[in-house]
Amino acid sequence: MEFKEVVKTRYSCKKYSSRQVEQEKLNAILEAGRLAPTAKNLQEQHIYVVQSAEGLAKVDAVTPCRYGAPTVVVVAFDKNNVFTYPGGKRDSGIEDATIVATHMILAAADEGVDSCWINFLDPEKLANALGLPENEEVLMVLDLGYAAEDSGPLPNHANRKSLSETVSYL
Repeated sequence: MEFKEVVKTRYSCKKYSSRQVEQEKLNAILEAGRLAPTAKNLQEQHIYVVQSAEGLAKVDAVTPCRYGAPTVVVVAFDKNNVFTYPGGKRDSGIEDATIVATHMILAAADEGVDSCWINFLDPEKLANALGLPENEEVLMVLDLGYAAEDSGPLPNHANRKSLSETVSYL
């Protein structure tokens, strides 16, 4: 699919069928995340693929937003392996993990796989439930799967502000 078509047609899926994402497509999605740029190429992300009934139940206990997705990808990053920006007030962890997640979302759309970025959760509770290492911080959960037949974009999906409202030239 052409990139312009990927970004135009992709939406946050809120209802999935039980059809599992094929391993080949999942690998392509994960590879897109692996190739994402990170500050100083630290690659501090760690991706957890949750597909087991036990793992999905742990996700469901922390958020109501799995929407029946058969695969959930947890995007975390190593808090001890981040680049601290000049001034010492910010580091690269959250934004690098965000870039990784965004690459995977766009790759999913390119593969014909639906997705939804989930951050309606307590990241520490999810990390504890899944037994993640203490040095890792969960950024978000990415639902992956195929939309149920009666699913589609939210009514306001196509409503976008104009460039003149969101861009300034200095």
